[in-house]
Amino acid sequence: MKLIIFRLFTRLHVISYRLSRGRIGGSLSGMPVLLLESVGRKTGKRRTTPLVCIRDGDNYVVTASNGGEPHHPGWYYNLHSQPQTVIQVMGRRIPVEAEQANPDERRRLWAELVKTNPRFDEYERKTAREIAMFILHPNGQ
Repeated sequence: MKLIIFRLFTRLHVISYRLSRGRIGGSLSGMPVLLLESVGRKTGKRRTTPLVCIRDGDNYVVTASNGGEPHHPGWYYNLHSQPQTVIQVMGRRIPVEAEQANPDERRRLWAELVKTNPRFDEYERKTAREIAMFILHPNGQ
């Protein structure tokens, strides 16, 4: 039941974000939200996931925290399988290439993320896995 409610909330978030060009759903807990499109590595279906993000210069950074669950979110595997994708930031659709942050980048970006939202430290304490971060490099910008 919890998963059904979460999926319904996610769908409503995506619809609201798209229709309002990010005016509704464009931030969560004081952090900006983008829509990440990914293609299911097993199903081939296009999926859209709202994710909080931080900026790193011209790049966007998303975190595969999955609320501190013991496994990565599905989009983590999808980005590894197909790193060329599209994000929507407010009303703009931006083609990007996803790259998992290396250990040095992750340390620096994690510190920035936690400054913005300390809840991510709780997620890290909750799980034994290292929470991955992805740098989304805009193509042609």
